[in-house]
Amino acid sequence: MPSAAIIGAGLIGRSWAIVFARAGWSVRITDPDSETLGKAPSLVREGLKELARHGLVTNPENASERVVAVPSLAEAVSGADLVQENSPETVEIKRAIFAELDRLAPADCILASSTSAIVASHFTEGLSGRARCLVAHPVNPPHLVPLVELCGAPWTAPETLARAREIYESVEQVPIIVNREVEGFVLNRLQGALLAEAFRLVGDGVVSPQDLDKTLKDGLGLRWSFLGPFETIELNAPGGIADYCDRYTGFYRRLSEDPAKPDVWDKENVSRILEAWGQTPEPDALARRSAWRDKRLAALKAHKHSQPDQ
Repeated sequence: MPSAAIIGAGLIGRSWAIVFARAGWSVRITDPDSETLGKAPSLVREGLKELARHGLVTNPENASERVVAVPSLAEAVSGADLVQENSPETVEIKRAIFAELDRLAPADCILASSTSAIVASHFTEGLSGRARCLVAHPVNPPHLVPLVELCGAPWTAPETLARAREIYESVEQVPIIVNREVEGFVLNRLQGALLAEAFRLVGDGVVSPQDLDKTLKDGLGLRWSFLGPFETIELNAPGGIADYCDRYTGFYRRLSEDPAKPDVWDKENVSRILEAWGQTPEPDALARRSAWRDKRLAALKAHKHSQPDQ
């Protein structure tokens, strides 16, 4: 049975534990916070049960039994085939953890980071085993949103990337290869561009934040749940992508000449958005909303599984 070590038992770490456990892997999860670690197995079990309710796991009890919480990095990585690191998003923390992982993990074990934006060269350069290190950036929560961005440092071995791709595909994720290091990788650069324009439109009073959200969830998001932007524009003009570009290049050029500026993130604009959005829910309400989101994602995932790609 292959073995995964999950470093960090927060939202992303627990979700990764679900991914590997449902695929038949042995999972050892650890966290420096004993309370967080103690809660992890039961939360993983609940996540697997929710997947089972949508037909996405056949035996959630057996899967949950494959997840074991352990108190140290050394115990977590012992005999591991892959390490999935989920520590806080700072270079210093990741550099320290990867130094320990490189020292403790088996020589043939892949060391992958879930970092959302930090490229691997910033925290793996000095490692003797740096050729086995890469970023494997998921989408939250990875057990429900399967994309994984694989991005190596300049010294990451090609066979590391190839093997990582095989592993993530084998556990029913959807890996993509980011060919060179860019901050934020692909998904967050796309998301950042959309968010910046959303912050500008709402901050300038063009649209309310609630109506902007409807534009995505009841507009673009419906298509984007099964078509990417290139596929979308190919179907939006009789002659495909080239025809679409001939028709709409002028409009998009004008938009590109006046992009959203960094000041959309300034406190003044953020304050306007918060005032338009309304009161921030209490933590319990946010937790209930997150649970609702996960149920809807599970239902959407089950639907997509039931439909052919073409």
